[in-house]
Amino acid sequence: MKVALVQDWLTVIGGSENVFKEIVSLFPEADVFTLVAREETLEKLGLKGHKVQTSFIQRLPFAKKKYRSYLPLFPLAVEQFDLSGYDLIISSSHAVAKGVLTNANQIHICYCHSPMRYAWDLNHQYLRESGLNKGLKGFLAQYLLHRIRTWDYISTNRVDHFIANSKYIAKRIKKVYGRDSDVIYPNVATEDFAPAAEKGDYFVTCSRFVPYKKIDLIVQAFAQMPDKKLLVIGDGPDFKKVSKLAVANTVLLGYQTFDKLKAYLSAAKAFVFAAEEDFGILPVEAQACGVPVIAFGKGGALESVVENKTGVFFKNQTVPDIIAAVQHFDSIQHTFDPVAIREHAESFSTGRFKAQMLQFVQSKLKQS
Repeated sequence: MKVALVQDWLTVIGGSENVFKEIVSLFPEADVFTLVAREETLEKLGLKGHKVQTSFIQRLPFAKKKYRSYLPLFPLAVEQFDLSGYDLIISSSHAVAKGVLTNANQIHICYCHSPMRYAWDLNHQYLRESGLNKGLKGFLAQYLLHRIRTWDYISTNRVDHFIANSKYIAKRIKKVYGRDSDVIYPNVATEDFAPAAEKGDYFVTCSRFVPYKKIDLIVQAFAQMPDKKLLVIGDGPDFKKVSKLAVANTVLLGYQTFDKLKAYLSAAKAFVFAAEEDFGILPVEAQACGVPVIAFGKGGALESVVENKTGVFFKNQTVPDIIAAVQHFDSIQHTFDPVAIREHAESFSTGRFKAQMLQFVQSKLKQS
């Protein structure tokens, strides 16, 4: 059986790339297709020796860093891959990977991290933040996104079986594409984390500094709780904006190595998470350290955090709600058991992911 594995792009390492790495490990002889790739990323993912085919976008100016500028070309680029000689295609898609051309004799399984967010539910936010919500440029951007939505919906017919990375995304797949999906939670390297022998007297959050992560709200909330210390790990476009909101009890550490991240995370009182994520890897990593999570009660966090057992929720992405949640956590923190929190996190392990993926693929092959 010839297997092709398709990923949107392989330029940095994030949640979808780590999922793809484990899919590749299940099919080590498979060929890899991706719009754009960077050599250092392929090496870190262990794909250096694999046959990796990129699209024509790889050869366009500044494509390795500015590939998102070529968004209107993505559908055309992914359709250029000739997969006619493969029996099984597995795409790992949050943009266009699921849109590869397939035929009736092939099985196409799509692990969907999310329907294309900037074309669907984040469409207006994306246009506002890009300054493309008015004028001629705005009109052109809206028209292009309209075209991409049409293509995105039509291309779902090329997928035989959808896998969603959470129940939350399964609902979005049903809403946007009108398709049913099975849920297999993404792999989290729980084995790389462990509870700390001694706890520190601080809260921690970690994220890329982009608007939807709501790091600014967390920092503003702690500015109103001067008796509580907050460590903020990460960097990104909003770093300067957030740094202006920080007061004496908040320390912005910027980017940290994985070992330092683990050390800070494992010794924290709690991990604060204010984003509405499709799944959210970091809350699970925190729980793998035996650390409770204070999370926004929407999206994937509702599936990875158990209220009053592994964390607490707040209802709205507002400063008062975060403050109330932190104060509530403080009043019940003695009830959280680090061992039970760690055991819960292990249900999202890499081994579990690989076993469920392989079982799913084998069951679909038997049905065909």
